[in-house]
Amino acid sequence: MTLDMNTLLAEASRRAGGLTDFGDERFRPALTALLKALNEEGALSELGVQLMGEHISRLLHNRLLMEDYYARHPEIEAEEIGGPIVIIGLPRTGTTLLQRILSCDPRFYPMLWWETRFPVPLAAPGSGAADPRIELAKAEVKMMVDANPTLLSIHPFDAMAADEEGILLEHSFQSFFDAYADIPSYTQWLWDHDQTPAYEYLKRMLKFVQWQKRQRGEAAGDWVLKAPHHLRQIDVLFKVFPGTRVIQTHRDPLQTIPSIASFTDNLWKLYMANPDPARAGRQWSAIWARGTRETMCYRDQCEPGRFLDIWFADTLTRPLDVVRTIYDFLGVSFPTDTKDKMQAFLDANSREKRPLHEYAIEHFGLSEAQIKQDFAEYRERYILSHTS
Repeated sequence: MTLDMNTLLAEASRRAGGLTDFGDERFRPALTALLKALNEEGALSELGVQLMGEHISRLLHNRLLMEDYYARHPEIEAEEIGGPIVIIGLPRTGTTLLQRILSCDPRFYPMLWWETRFPVPLAAPGSGAADPRIELAKAEVKMMVDANPTLLSIHPFDAMAADEEGILLEHSFQSFFDAYADIPSYTQWLWDHDQTPAYEYLKRMLKFVQWQKRQRGEAAGDWVLKAPHHLRQIDVLFKVFPGTRVIQTHRDPLQTIPSIASFTDNLWKLYMANPDPARAGRQWSAIWARGTRETMCYRDQCEPGRFLDIWFADTLTRPLDVVRTIYDFLGVSFPTDTKDKMQAFLDANSREKRPLHEYAIEHFGLSEAQIKQDFAEYRERYILSHTS
């Protein structure tokens, strides 16, 4: 079984009632590269082909429906996405926790998981009825966790909580698909090609989701976004969203990279017939080593005041002090009622409520010496100097 682009496009059009406008056509080269890699390198299981085919069809289907909304509601174009607050950092550095704490503040727009998975309304926005997408998202989370319970020990999946916009980036097929399967040629394709089309389409999708929020009566200011993927394209993030303010989280790669490898290996198990955990470890160590190096180079050249550094240990041990630092960086107040909401969230979502994530570094083809070598400059700048 193979994944065929024309078949996927036709299926998406059929599901969308014959719609044919997929929007910005620049997604096609990326989709071509992705499908080629999945078919030739991905070693997908029969179930994996079905799951990936359904996933890609849904993304194409969403594009068709969103463009139809734009055609029928031209006012969506007028939505303004100003200077989003974007949390970046290696996975496993507290990015999700920090995003969810900040999302307690009603002055910010959170990107909720169910909105990223189902960005197109199934009922009229603002109709007052319960949104059927929420139950679909809850069912999907349950299916994922039931299929591989280990995932919950690695990431706190919650259909109703804030999560990363990388899933929206998938609609341009320039995102972390290499986390689903062993497709190194696609990883290289991403490094070799301009990601501006994907980020411009992300902005278009943010306008669409923001318009829906306002139809539901939700009024806020800036978005609180987060995606480790931005480390791989930090220059494009600022190019498309020039008002971006970045909060970068830090933790020793000796703790994060093995955990990332475990997460990737568990995702590969959903799609691949016989995934190699050592390949997952080595590939993603290399991806994040390059991402951190390129982000450091960008920071060295950009104007000061665009980044705020936060350390994982501080987020865990004194989260509200960290929030105070962030609010000072953003130049916004920290009201008592907002602080209380954040504390209530923290009380209800302690790490102890999830199973422990256990793994052995050697299982993923990694060693402390190799990680220290790959991340030497990053560790010198952000880890060793901070702990000395």
